[in-house]
Order: sequence, then C-alpha cells, then structure tokens
Amino acid sequence: MQSHAITMLGTGFIGNFYTMTLHGQRRRDRVRVAYARSEERGRAFGERWDIPEVTTDMEAAIRHPETDVVVIGLPNYLHEEAVEAVAAAGKAVLCTKPLGRNAAEARRMLEAVERAGVFAGYLEDLCYTPKTLKAIKAVEEGALGDVTWVRSRETHPGPHSAWFWDGRLTGGGAIIDMGCHCVEIIRSFVGKGNRPLEVMCHTDTLVHPIEDEDNAIALIRFESGAIGQLEVSWTFRGGMDLRDEVAGTHGTIWLNHFLRTGYEMFTAGGSSGYVAEKAETAAGWLFPVGDEVAELGYVDMFTDMFEALDGGAAPRETFYDGYVVNAVMDAAYRSAQSGAWEPVELIGWRGGTVPRIASRPETFEGLVVIKREVLPDGRARLILKDPGTGDFLDRIVAG
Repeated sequence: MQSHAITMLGTGFIGNFYTMTLHGQRRRDRVRVAYARSEERGRAFGERWDIPEVTTDMEAAIRHPETDVVVIGLPNYLHEEAVEAVAAAGKAVLCTKPLGRNAAEARRMLEAVERAGVFAGYLEDLCYTPKTLKAIKAVEEGALGDVTWVRSRETHPGPHSAWFWDGRLTGGGAIIDMGCHCVEIIRSFVGKGNRPLEVMCHTDTLVHPIEDEDNAIALIRFESGAIGQLEVSWTFRGGMDLRDEVAGTHGTIWLNHFLRTGYEMFTAGGSSGYVAEKAETAAGWLFPVGDEVAELGYVDMFTDMFEALDGGAAPRETFYDGYVVNAVMDAAYRSAQSGAWEPVELIGWRGGTVPRIASRPETFEGLVVIKREVLPDGRARLILKDPGTGDFLDRIVAG
C-alpha cells in the first residue's frame, strides 16, 4: 500500500472533517500542504492538524512538488477552477460535493480530468455510510428483488457558512446543497446503470429571507420504472435528519443515520460543547454520534478513494457520477419553474440500458395470484384474477 502526500484546498468545515479523517484513519496519508483563502484561518488550521505548510496561493498549493493528491474542499463556485488547475498539474484529484453548480460545469470538469488522464474521485460521503454500504450490498445480492421506490431525506436548520446561502455562488439552495446526496443515494439503490429519465419537483422558500429554495421535494423516474423521492429542507428543527427507505418486490430497508442511532442522552445542561453536526442544543434530549466521521461515511469514502488510486481502478463515486447528479438537479430546478416533468439531459450516457420491472405472477388453477396471505389458523387466503373475464375472487386453501 502506498502513502500519499496531500494538498488540501479549503480550511473550513469540510476541510476539517476531511483532514480529521485522513489523519485519524489510514494514517499513512497526510496533509502536507493546505490552501486557505484567509491567512488567519490557514494558520489556525495548520496548527490544529500539524500541517507543515499553509499558503494563500492556490496554484502553488496544487503544484507543490511534495504532494501527489489534491483534495478540493472549497465552495462550489471554485470547483471548476481548482479541478482544471489540478488536471493541468497532472495530479490525482478528489472533489467534494456537488461537483458543479450545474451539469455544464460538471461536464467540463469531467472532460478536464479525462483529457489529462488523472485519477478523479467524487467525494459523496453519504453513499459510504456503514449502513448504506451494507444495505447496497443486500440490494445487489437480490434481498429486495427489483427495487421499485427509494426515498432519501436530508433536513437540518441550514448551512454553516455565509456563501452557502448565496445561490450565485452555489448554484441553488437546499437542492444543490443536500439534494446531491439524495440523488446519488437513490442511484446507488436503483442501480447506476438505471438511467434517470425525468424529474418532477416542487420548491419553496418558507422561512429564510433568501432568493433560493429552503425546502424541496422531487420525484425521479428511472428507465426500469423505479421512482426516487428526495426531500430536503433548511428549516427542519432538532438537528440533522438523515433517512433512507428502499422498497422492492421482495423486501424493504429503512435506514436512520443520525437522529436515531441507538445513542440518546438527556442532560439538564451540566455540560456544553459539540454534540453532533447541526445539533441545535447541548441540553435536553440529545442524540450524540459515536464516531461521526465513520457514521457520515468519510472513513470508508477515503479508504475507497485511495485503494482505487493505488490499485489503478475507479472508485465507487467518480466525476461521471457527479455529472449525472448535477444533470438530475438541473432537471429538478427546471421542473420547479415549469410545474411539469422535465427530462434529465445527459450527454453521452454511459450506463447502458435496463429492462422495465416485470411482473412475474404466480398462478393457481389457471388463475393469476394477485396476493397470498397466511390466516391466523394457518390456512392461506389467495386473491385471484381470472385472466379471461378480468374478475377478482378470494380462495381459502391449506397453508
């Protein structure tokens, strides 16, 4: 296994999470250089994480001769500039979510890294939570049969930094901030080769005096017939609500990642300090998180990225995935304006085709079994349809 020297672009909230994970988990990979837009914040970041060199010159940080990987933890409006500079420098690049402010930006970034032939990974942490990875494996092994519906929800009281609230810098509101997580979680369960066809979306600005949406709900229709449902809000009170539900022809999965993790604590206020991301109080009933960087997927995400880099393989989340996510969100924004289903516009779909979910009904004495249920006495009730007449009927049979 190789060790990597890293340039970290960004010293804010996500830069701290990333560096905490890198220095605390694989350990062989260290941040050698950090780029900060503020000397004061850069100096504090360097001291906090024992980073040898901090600079306010992004180009110098990217081209530093002692680093081989660049991690982008910058605001959305700086992603494209940073990716193009890293690609020109010939280094591996890992970029935080969302890849771009829109699909056009994401597409240009994808083209830049592919032209340069450099390794590129999309840092979509919530696709790497331990629960999510285990659930995806169960779905891939057929435990749920054909996936018919996936719901992904992320809500909290709003972002940490001022730039998040300015749609000119981010590309939008709650959808661009959190919908990117939801879209890629949904894709992970319905299958990455399952093309997203169209989106119906409603947005609104209910609480905050901003120009962009602080609440949204959207439906995504996939080639197989599966439906994805995303829910995002910057007005939810009580912390951060991360939940996913997956329904299939043979089963169901419910995931709760943050507010109900099995660790609940009441305090009358005798202690203070950090409880968990987006927690609004340090008193009353609290929901601390045992190992936040692991629960939020950062550990498995970086492990996957560096193992793929070392092995010459593609990571689970690529720049192409980031581009597809941006295209879905673009369709959501268009739908919110038009009030109609809007197509997902993708240039060069790479997923192939998948068949539509097909009904494979059981038959009984020449009739089609619509439903079978076990009665309290052990016998079975069959709901049957006569294919000739279209009539429905009940039949009680031995269990």
